[in-house]
Order: sequence, then structure tokens, then C-alpha cells
Amino acid sequence: MKAPQKPIENQTTEELLQQLEGALEENKTKLEEKDRKLKELEEKYQTVISELLLLRKKLFGSSSERFISEDPHQLKLKFEEQESIPEETLYPKEEQIQIPAHTRVKKKPVRVPITDHLRREDVVIEPDNIPEGAVRIGEEITEKLEYNPGEIFVRRIIRPKYALKGGEGILIAQLPEQVLDRSNAGSSLLAHLIVSKYVDHLPFYRQIEIFKRQDVHLPASTVNDWFKNTCSLLRLLYEALRKEVLSSDYLQIDESTIPVVDKDKPGATRKGYHWIVKSPDQNQLFFHYQKGSRAQKVVVDLLRDFNGAVQSDGYGAYTIYEKKANVLLLGCWAHARRKFMESLTNDKQRATYALEQIRQLYEIERKAREEQWSFEQIKKERIEKAYPLLRQFELWLAYESKYVTPTSSIGKAISYTLTIYPRLCRYVLDGRYNIDNNGVENGVRPLALGRRNYMFCGNDEAAEMAAIAYSLLGSCRLANVNPQEWLTDVLNQIQGHSIQKLTELLPSHWRKNSI
Repeated sequence: MKAPQKPIENQTTEELLQQLEGALEENKTKLEEKDRKLKELEEKYQTVISELLLLRKKLFGSSSERFISEDPHQLKLKFEEQESIPEETLYPKEEQIQIPAHTRVKKKPVRVPITDHLRREDVVIEPDNIPEGAVRIGEEITEKLEYNPGEIFVRRIIRPKYALKGGEGILIAQLPEQVLDRSNAGSSLLAHLIVSKYVDHLPFYRQIEIFKRQDVHLPASTVNDWFKNTCSLLRLLYEALRKEVLSSDYLQIDESTIPVVDKDKPGATRKGYHWIVKSPDQNQLFFHYQKGSRAQKVVVDLLRDFNGAVQSDGYGAYTIYEKKANVLLLGCWAHARRKFMESLTNDKQRATYALEQIRQLYEIERKAREEQWSFEQIKKERIEKAYPLLRQFELWLAYESKYVTPTSSIGKAISYTLTIYPRLCRYVLDGRYNIDNNGVENGVRPLALGRRNYMFCGNDEAAEMAAIAYSLLGSCRLANVNPQEWLTDVLNQIQGHSIQKLTELLPSHWRKNSI
């Protein structure tokens, strides 16, 4: 129990001083606690404001991540100056100078000529009442682009039957190998359905509605069975693609989500993951789906026998390769740059400095790409110009990390970059290596666009079949091959093709080996 204080008149000077010191100490503690809470609230406020501005930028701002530093000599627009200055009232307003119409230069739009390979359908319009004796001296031709919806037709395979003499039997030609047994779907229709969904992002149900307008009715269950059986037919080709990509000594890897229906929760989906692996040297890629897992064990199994360089973002699953012999882990400067772009609203001065350093690194790469340098030239330029920038930037990051709040946007950007800085710098070791992982991220885009349209996969098996389709058609895009033509041709010949020569049908080799 607190002892009652003596009346002030009965206290000694020493007791009064002690009491005042105690009160001051108590007030000091309260003020420090209030300052601490105020600082926490200020940090939370800044975090919320930064997140709000970042969200607005993502919703309404430019999607480009390229950083262009401000030019100090660029004229600024001033909106807070005086509407007029005193000197303007000293002189009468002159008549506005009119520019004569004939001096105005108006740019005419340049019309691209219509390509020659398109079929021409002629419509001849003769003038009315041509007088007798008129001689035709030429013609005026006006070309208009027209369009007919894609035509679905029936290919009839007619095999005449012949009765042999003497009742020796009936002679008939053998039916050619069919793409799908006990199915009336031809290779071109199957190719159209798959390409329309996984390249043009049209779900099957939309395609079925389009066919209805041509009075062709395809049950959804039938179309899904066609897709499933076609992917089963292409699985060996997909495995050949995987094997060829993994044979490279330089890979880029990333992962992306895909919603999958949760069988344990009717009407709900769970988050699955596709892993995307690309070989920049071969310009081929494949998608890998392993029950939708993003766990480290997936990448361990995927790259178990791999030797070479692996380029990825800062996801912790790849950190184990820092300790594995014969594997070099590379980082992605695009991801680091993205962090600093997001922190511009939080700490413009530091973020701008960091982005300027990264811009200089990308400027070296841009010059190398435009001037088509050899790998040796690229390596030499990186060592001479990029490496000093990297060393200076690392020192700046280490210094500034002591003066930023770890939970702020700029603090997270600096921490992220410092944590993976060794792997960010290793691209200078070889001219073949890219400064970022954008090559494989571009391969993810069809998946991102597709899931916005078909929304989800029905189960793990459907997601795995989607991986097969995205892999083969994505490699078509990289090889600049028409996916409709490629898939139609491959479906026609894959059944009778030698397994040992299956790689001949891959998009990167198909032009040489197609029949």
C-alpha cells in the first residue's frame, strides 16, 4: 500500500526535490511511450499511403517498369504562378497572327498495302448505258478487306470396295491412321480447339457457342474428352521437350498460380502452381505441374540432374543451389527494380538513385542488343563498365540499409536487393547470361491471360494437361511457328512416327522435318 505523502509544509527541501524528480521521471517515461506510439502510427500511416499510391499506380498508371530519370534542364509546367504580370498591362494586346491555310502542313496517314497472298474475289461494276463504239482503255481497282467466319466442314474418306473374281473376297483400301480412335474429330478441328483456348484464350464453352451459330452442335463433354485424349497423344512429345530443355546448361525458371477446383470443398478452388522452365540458348520452354505444389521439393526434383546456371527471382526455394556444386545461381534485376519502383512514393530520393544505377546497367545491355555484340564482347563490356557500377551500388545499399525503416517500402527494397546481391551480379561472368528473368516471365503471360478467361482447372489432371498444351504451343511462339499448322501436321503423323526421332516434331525443328 502506497504511503500517504506528507503535507508540503512538513516536507524538507530534499524530500520535495526527490518528489519532483520522481514526477519528472514519470512524465518523461509517459512522453517517451507516447512518442513511441506516435512513431508507430506514423510508420503505419506512411505504409498505408505507400500501399494506396502503389495500388492506384497499378490500377491506373503505366505498366512499363522502365525507369527514365528526370532531366534537370527539362522545362516544368508551373500552375501556381500569377495569371498575369504587371508588364502585360503596359502594352496593348496585339491581334493574333493567323497562319495562312496553304502554309499548314498536314500529315497524311500512310496506308499499308494489302498483302498479295490473300484470295481476291472480283466484283465488276460496268457503267450504265455504254454507247456503241466505246473502247475499254483500262480499269480502276479499289480493294477492300472482307471477312468470312471460319468454316467447319466434313472430310469424307471414301474407300471403294471391289468384289474379287470367283468369290475370293472383297478388296478395300486400309483406313489411314486416325488421330483419335472411335472419334469423328479430325486433326485440324482438334488443333483449332486447342490453339483457340491456349493461344487465343477462348474457353471451350465460348467456342461451342460460336459453332452453334454455324448450326454445329458439339457437347461440352465430347470436346473435353477430345482435349484429354489429344494431350495423352502428345505426352511423349512433351516429355521429349522437357528432356531437351533440361539438357541445356543455362535455364531460367519461374512459377505462377493457377486455380484448381478443390474436390474437398464443393464450389471452391485452391491455389495451384505451374513451374515454367526456359532454355534461352535453345529458345524453348516447358510448363511443369506437380499436384499444384510450390514447395522446394518440386524444384529439387525438377533440377536433380542439372548442371549449369539457373536464373530465378528471389523466391527462397532456390537458395539451396548456392551450396550445390556445378550449379550457379543467377538473380533477376527486373525484380529488384520493381521493388524500388514501388518505393518511389515512400522515399523518392533513395528510390530514384537506386533506379538510376539500375538504368545504367540496362543501358549497357540495350547497347549490346542493338549493336548485336558477340558474347565475348558483352562479357568484356560488362566487366569494364557494369562491374564498377555494381560494386559502388552495393556499398550504397549497405550504407543506406542502416538509415531506413525495415518495414517501409524502401527498406524492403534495399533488404531484398542486398540479400540476393551476389546472384544479381553473376550475370557479368558470361555474355550468354541475361540481366533479368524476363524471358521466362514472358512465357507466363499466356497462362495469366488464359486463367482470366477459363477461370480455373477442374482438377489436377486438367492442370497437367494444360501444362502440356502451354509447353508445346509456347515453344511454337518462341520458334515463330504457326501453332495451327504445326499441331495439325503433328497430329496427323505422330502415331506412326519413330519414338527415337520424336524431337523432329518439336516446334524448333519442325520446319526442317515436317512432311
